[in-house]
Amino acid sequence: MSQPLALSLGEPAGIGPDITIAAWLRRDAAQLPPFYVRGDADCIAHRARALGFEIPIAEVAIEQAVATFAHALPVVPTGHPATAAPGKPDATSAPAAIAAIRCAVDDVRSGRAAAVVTNPIAKSVLYQAGFAHPGHTEFLAELARGDGAAPQPVMMLWCPSLAVVPVTIHVSLRDAIAQLTTEMIVSTTRIVVRDLRSRLGIAAPRLAIAGLNPHAGEDGSLGTEDRTIVAPAVEILRRDGIDARGPLPADTMFHAAARTRYDCAICMYHDQALIPIKTIAFDEGVNVTLGLPFVRTSPDHGTAFDIAGSGRANPSSLIAALKLAARMADAPRR
Repeated sequence: MSQPLALSLGEPAGIGPDITIAAWLRRDAAQLPPFYVRGDADCIAHRARALGFEIPIAEVAIEQAVATFAHALPVVPTGHPATAAPGKPDATSAPAAIAAIRCAVDDVRSGRAAAVVTNPIAKSVLYQAGFAHPGHTEFLAELARGDGAAPQPVMMLWCPSLAVVPVTIHVSLRDAIAQLTTEMIVSTTRIVVRDLRSRLGIAAPRLAIAGLNPHAGEDGSLGTEDRTIVAPAVEILRRDGIDARGPLPADTMFHAAARTRYDCAICMYHDQALIPIKTIAFDEGVNVTLGLPFVRTSPDHGTAFDIAGSGRANPSSLIAALKLAARMADAPRR
């Protein structure tokens, strides 16, 4: 991979700066691909000192990032200062976080960076500043719009032993059931199959489609949605030549033997997907946005204001996100 990864700073008051510093310090042991931070160098330097590290930090142009990475943490400024103390977002937090994401996406779309990796944001902080999107995923889809319609973003949670995709995401369970349609399941799964092939090198992905109700509806006695919504989606996907099985009882899909029989589990709602992967790989899970014209990964955790600046933040998920982003970006060449 000849180009570096663009890592957005995230919420400055959260653990984004902590795990960024920790990841760079482990760059050799973890065999990390070169990356640079889109954000405020002073913010990172202040956090490093708070953590007891005197690390070299260099403000550079993107073209200098790869050469700099071995001896200093490269930072490409956004022009937005971030002055928040650990755990205490301030008026600079939202503009700094939003600018970092915008710039990182611009870097990839202009061909100067290989992929986007995003540190955690605090949606409540962004909402107070007038942020109009439900979260990272929807904002990235808007930035990817270009001259046409915004793509359909799909959230995949990944670790080496499990990949899961929720069809409905950040809505109440009541709304998830009301919104679920055969078309939504089909369009989501087609995007998953396309990106598993093109980005992860899985030539013939195997999909396990979870049922919505207990025991996948028990032939209608525990709810008809699996028979009227999920099963027709599976039939359409199979007619497309996709190796999809279901609807399957979700309570038997995630034990070790079951996980060997598929490459990705398509789940009907948020917790059905996220509970198993966070149980299996809480510290190493990666959030991947599929369906975009560029690669985007992120640690699968939040800003953790309560431990920001304490030295207790675990960089494992960020390290996994950086390595997966490099793998996905390099897949077309391989």
